This record gives sequence, C-alpha cells and structure tokens, in this order.
Amino acid sequence: MKVRFIAILAITALFTACENNDHDDLAAFISNAGKGLRGQVDPLPEVKSYKFFTYDAFEMPSPFEPRKNEQAQSTGSGIKPDLTRRKEYLESFPLESLEMVGSLEQNEDIYAVVKTPEGSLLRVGIGNYMGQDFGRINQISESQIKLRELVQDGVNEWTERISTLMLKN
Repeated sequence: MKVRFIAILAITALFTACENNDHDDLAAFISNAGKGLRGQVDPLPEVKSYKFFTYDAFEMPSPFEPRKNEQAQSTGSGIKPDLTRRKEYLESFPLESLEMVGSLEQNEDIYAVVKTPEGSLLRVGIGNYMGQDFGRINQISESQIKLRELVQDGVNEWTERISTLMLKN
C-alpha cells in the first residue's frame, strides 16, 4: 500500500512540475501582433454604361446557312460521279494509304503497280478507279499516277480535283 501511495505522490509531483505557465511572451506577441495594422479595401471599379446596338442586317444572308457560289449557280457544272457502277477494289482504300511501287509496259500500254495497306500488289491502267473520292486514272508515267477525283464541296456540288500518286522509293 505504501508503494501505491508513493507512486501516486510521484505522479502528482510530475504533473505539477509540467504545469509551468511560462507563456507570457506568447501572450504579449499575440496582443501586439495586430497593432498598427489597418485593413484597406480597394475601391470598386467604375461601372461602364451599356451601349445599345441595333441589328440592321436582316436583308443579309444568314451566316449559319451554307451559301452557294453565285458563279457555280449560274454555270451549273453538272459533274456527278456514277453511283450505279460497281466499285473497284482500290476504291476501298484512301488514296493516301496506297503506294505506287513501280510501272511496267506491255504492248505499248503502260501500267502502274500499286501496293495496298494490306501488302497486296495490283496492276492498274488508265481508266481504273482508286481512292475513296471517285478517283479515275488519267495518266501513268514511270514515276507517277495522275487521277481526276470528284469531291463534294460545302453546298453539295461536285467539283474536280487532280491528285498525283508518286513512285515510292
């Protein structure tokens, strides 16, 4: 029992020793920290008056509707691809993915050798179709294939575009 009493007395003494209230310097710092400071609020920005705008362009065409070129309307080129013909094998690939890898001549006719993205080699001649824009081969030389493609512009009119497929080194 004496041991318990001594242990309780020792613990009480330790707690009393830890109760040192030597925080006067901290209290002084806190009380002096805000002295001499004054808050400052920036002035509000000047409100600009609203300027009214009257829309007077009711006679002008809408910028959200496609406009037809007046020259194209008057000429009416009438170019259209033949949608009823059977598509050739090379028309299933974009023209950019096809490579001309060579040319050959047979009975005074010149042909080009074209490599597909799948690795197949095909012989094409003048009049064959290739590419996804209705491209028809017009000219073949030893170094290039020239095609006439039909593409649709923004107003559903068909226009011609000349493309070239160069020999791959």
